[in-house]
Amino acid sequence: MGRILFFHLQYTERKRERCLPWVALAILGCCAILFMPGCRSYNLGNQYLYRSDIRTVHVAMFESDSFRRFLGQRLTEIVVKQIELNTPYTIGSPHVADSFVQGKLVRERKRPLSEDRYDDPNVLEIEFRVEVTWVDRAGVPLMPVQSIIIERDAIFIPEGGQSMATAQQQLIDRIAHQIVGHMEMPW
Repeated sequence: MGRILFFHLQYTERKRERCLPWVALAILGCCAILFMPGCRSYNLGNQYLYRSDIRTVHVAMFESDSFRRFLGQRLTEIVVKQIELNTPYTIGSPHVADSFVQGKLVRERKRPLSEDRYDDPNVLEIEFRVEVTWVDRAGVPLMPVQSIIIERDAIFIPEGGQSMATAQQQLIDRIAHQIVGHMEMPW
């Protein structure tokens, strides 16, 4: 029994001696990769995607040229939530904010894409067109373009149980996500 244990210990010692140079080489390679000059400028986290000179944003109530009620308020609410969730900015009052987001829903259109034999619409499409500006306290535009125009559309099928309200909410969510995406710094 003692002889078997001796051979086993001797075998594991030799195995460990053969692995030691490889482990040391792997650790040295990882350290070399981490401390290379090209990798030093990489940053992690969303705070590096956004401007560091802006800390607070005031989102003014979106205006709406639509006859449908509360579309501007709903869009404003979702934009505020998206900014709070996806950016390092905080929402502030107009007296203390570093920057201001203003927008206007300039067009809301609904049109049928398909009809049944009685001319009732089967598939409908709604489209929103929104103009958005983001400026600092001095009025200097902070987006790459002075005023962005976002056009999005959503399709809904009333016969399938979908409603206009759910299609509008999907559209508002997409537009808000796109507005916050335009707040990122250009590459």
